Amino acid sequence: MDNQPYLDSFIAALLCLDKDTAKSLVDDMMKTVDPITITNQLVVPALEFVGDCWEKGTVALSQVYMSGRICESLIDEILPPGNPLRTDQPPIGIAVLLDHHVLGKRVVYSALRASGFELIDLGQGLTARELVGLVRKHQVKILLISVLMLPSALHVKEITRQLKPEGVKIVVGGAPFRLDKNLYKEVDADATGDNAGIAVEVVNRYVGEYYATI
Repeated sequence: MDNQPYLDSFIAALLCLDKDTAKSLVDDMMKTVDPITITNQLVVPALEFVGDCWEKGTVALSQVYMSGRICESLIDEILPPGNPLRTDQPPIGIAVLLDHHVLGKRVVYSALRASGFELIDLGQGLTARELVGLVRKHQVKILLISVLMLPSALHVKEITRQLKPEGVKIVVGGAPFRLDKNLYKEVDADATGDNAGIAVEVVNRYVGEYYATI
């Protein structure tokens, strides 16, 4: 089945914030394919495309955010929370370190849930010590950290020092990491994601690696 016409129409609907049309496309695909196929071949590519457009400056952050929320809502209908297809994954956590901004985290959170992942929202304004404690408490295996300012980004190194020896994969994002492409290496993170689409790609990869080792 050629899904490109569906994908093109779905992207157009997201960028116009047209949830009804997006839902109609998902419902139509559900007649012939399963929810995971819709997630992998429709939702994830669409969110990656929207994220790339934001990086190029051709769409607004509000469109990225609302696209994620629309997709999250649609996927919740066909792949409800608690569905075995959602829960068969390592624990994934997301948090904002030191700062209290939440928009960037919310965009990534929605994109990942729309892609079929369940996440543990660890909160915002956390110190490195608090975040390490929460990761251990929830046995998180993949940790996404969002920061707004450079001083916050530099505190990531304390987190990686403690958690990487325990096998936790650490993915960072936010303005400091977009401005300095090598900063994530300086704080010893495993990866950085410039947008929600890249975050989905990275988490997909690390989930695959996790199951390859157990």
